[in-house]
Amino acid sequence: MTDGDATDGSDDAAEDEAEGLTYADAGVDIAGQEAATAALVGATGDFEGDYAGLLDIGDRYLALAADGVGTKLLVAEALDDYSTIGIDCIAMNANDLVAAGVDPVAFVDYLAVEEPDDATAEAIGKGLDEGAERAGVALVGGETAVMPDVIKGLDIAGTCAGLAPKDAIFPGEAEAGDVVVGWPSSGIHSNGLTLAREAVTRNHEYTDPFPPNADRSIGAELLEPTRIYSDLLGPLREAETHAAAHVTGGGWTNLTRMGAFRYEIDDPFEAQPVFEFVQQEGDVADEEMHRTFNMGTGFVAAMPAEDAEAVVEATDDGRIIGRVEDGEESVAIRGLEL
Repeated sequence: MTDGDATDGSDDAAEDEAEGLTYADAGVDIAGQEAATAALVGATGDFEGDYAGLLDIGDRYLALAADGVGTKLLVAEALDDYSTIGIDCIAMNANDLVAAGVDPVAFVDYLAVEEPDDATAEAIGKGLDEGAERAGVALVGGETAVMPDVIKGLDIAGTCAGLAPKDAIFPGEAEAGDVVVGWPSSGIHSNGLTLAREAVTRNHEYTDPFPPNADRSIGAELLEPTRIYSDLLGPLREAETHAAAHVTGGGWTNLTRMGAFRYEIDDPFEAQPVFEFVQQEGDVADEEMHRTFNMGTGFVAAMPAEDAEAVVEATDDGRIIGRVEDGEESVAIRGLEL
C-alpha cells in the first residue's frame, strides 16, 4: 500500500480519520471472523480445546493448530524482506499449543505463490528453520503451490502438531481468586497488521525511519517476529496452572478464553513504541488498540497466588500482572473495560 492509496482524499477517508481508525474500518471485523470460525468448526466435527484441537489417542492427546501470517506479508513484500516471516508462521501455531499446555513437536508449512521465486522461498525457509529451533519443533515437510489464478503475490500458512500426557494439559478454566501471570510480547506480533498498515501508511512509507528509532525503518519495526513461548511450558506445568492465553487477534479480550470472569489487570507490561506510533498515526482509540493488539503482553496464565511466585522466578521476564475475579465477563486494563 502506498501513501496515495491510504490518503485518497475521499469523504469516507476524511470521516474515518476524524472519528479515529478502527480494525473494522481497515477491513477486519473480529466479530464476523469469530462467527465464521464457529460455523466452520461446527461443520467439520467436534474436538476438545480452544486454541488447538485435541484428539484423544489413548494415554495422551494429539493436538493440532493451524494458522498463517496474515497481512504482515504485505509489509515483507514492500521491503522485499521475507527473512522473519517463517518465524511468525511457526510462532502463531506453536504458541496456540503452548496455551493448551501441549508440547509442539512437528510443523508442516504450505506456501502458495503467484509465481515461483527461489530467493523468496529461500528467505522464508531460513525463517522457518529459525522458528523451528526457537519452538523446539521438527520441520517435517511442506508444500508449495503455484496458483496464478488464485494467489496475488504469496501466502504462507502451516500446521503444528503437539503431544501431551492427559494430566499435563491445562484444564482451560481459570478460578476466581487466581492471579494472572504475564510475559512480554516482542512487539506487534502477527495480529492487527491490517489496522497497523492502514494507520502508518497514511503519512509514511514502510522504508521511512521509525521515529522512536531512526536507525530502523517503520517496516522493519512492523516485521519484528512474534515471540515463541514454548520455554514456559516447564514452569507452568510445575505449577497448578488453570488456564493460559496467547494474546492474539482480539487483543486483551483473549483473556476471556480462560473463562467467564472479570480480569483485573493492574500491572501490564509497557507497550512498545510501535503501538503508540500506530495509535497516533491512525488516531486509534485506546479501547480499539486493546481490542486489536497485545499492547506489550503476549502470553498470560491463571493460577493460584501461592504458585505464581515460583513460576515468575523460573522464567526470565514473567510477573504477576493482575487477578481473576467473579463478575461479569470483562477485562479491566489501563482504565478501560473490555
